[in-house]
Amino acid sequence: MAEHPAYPVGLRLTGRRVVVLGGGQVAQRRLPALIAAGADIVLVSPEVTPSVEAMADAGEITWHQRSYEEGDLANAWYALIATGDTEANTRASAEAERHRVWCVRSDDADEATAWTPATGHSEGVTVAVLTTDARGRDPRHTAAIRDAVVEGLRDGTLVAPHHRTRTPGVALVGGGPGDPDLITVRGRRLLAEADVVIADRLGPRDLLAELPPHVEVIDAAKIPYGRFMAQEAINNALIEHAKQGKSVVRLKGGDPYVFGRGMEELQALAEAGISCTVVPGISSSISVPGAAGIPVTHRGVAHEFTVVSGHVAPDDERSLVDWPSLAKLTGTLVILMGVDKIGKIAETLVAHGKAPDTPVALIQEGTTAGQRRVDATLATVGETVRTEAVKPPAVIVIGEVVKVGPTAVAPRE
Repeated sequence: MAEHPAYPVGLRLTGRRVVVLGGGQVAQRRLPALIAAGADIVLVSPEVTPSVEAMADAGEITWHQRSYEEGDLANAWYALIATGDTEANTRASAEAERHRVWCVRSDDADEATAWTPATGHSEGVTVAVLTTDARGRDPRHTAAIRDAVVEGLRDGTLVAPHHRTRTPGVALVGGGPGDPDLITVRGRRLLAEADVVIADRLGPRDLLAELPPHVEVIDAAKIPYGRFMAQEAINNALIEHAKQGKSVVRLKGGDPYVFGRGMEELQALAEAGISCTVVPGISSSISVPGAAGIPVTHRGVAHEFTVVSGHVAPDDERSLVDWPSLAKLTGTLVILMGVDKIGKIAETLVAHGKAPDTPVALIQEGTTAGQRRVDATLATVGETVRTEAVKPPAVIVIGEVVKVGPTAVAPRE
């Protein structure tokens, strides 16, 4: 007789008795979801993994430190049988059948009365995958399908027709250092839901090409601002579009709060009574050195790193940086927006005690296909920037960590 497909159903286990037999890796993987479902979990096993023991110590499960005994499944609503004793598993599944308890067996899916689907979650949606043929027993196959669906929901590429999620208001989204794959899952999803995207020139440009045709993309650098300062004009544009009931994404390079003026925009929106979501991004201060093979900290080399804006020269009265103190630090110094000021910065650091031969690396267009790394020292970096024609955007790393890793790491293709 042909095998019938499994009937999918969602179990509501809050406050209901669930019995888990075995305390190994299978139980360790399955228990968190059962705990999250609010089940009253009884685990029976002579031994458990440290993680499972921690769940018992925290009171999330009740652990009976012994082997399975007849009667353990009485009054249970659901059972997970995952011991290493095949004979005990067979007896337990027979008891489950007698008591009409839905039972999963990790060692023999054919003898189970229930199968555990490959599950994933995205913004209030649970995806559970069971295949209808023999591959339904192959967790790698179902997990691959699950991952594809969940990823599509998260990044917005899988959206039900005519049911596109929209949340009026503004999201300040950190786009990361440049590689479009380095934006957060939430950031990519919000982009897919947007009506309007106001983008920085340093934002990941490749992401804009993925947007649907109806999305209005505004280059922040080209917003007319007349009597307003550029930042005020951007704030006004955010407010104007949000007040029209649109879903607006302000796409920024790196992280909105790392030299990104994100708080200025948030404050302007708050004053206008507009809701705002802030989505952190991967800062170029860490990711770009990493992409070039440079760790900003390394055991025995650097126990701290300092991130500084270099857009104002050390001798400029507007500078808020204590350069003499930075010269005395032994850790890593990361400078953003400092290409055209690096010569003066290097001179200042040396004048206040930093060794002239301190290694320096300049990483231009980090994490993108145009990434390149140029090495120098504090004594030579000013001239090197000119002779090598280093252009913004570039991240500058100063310190012994520059010499720790390989001098060249291939950028993304």
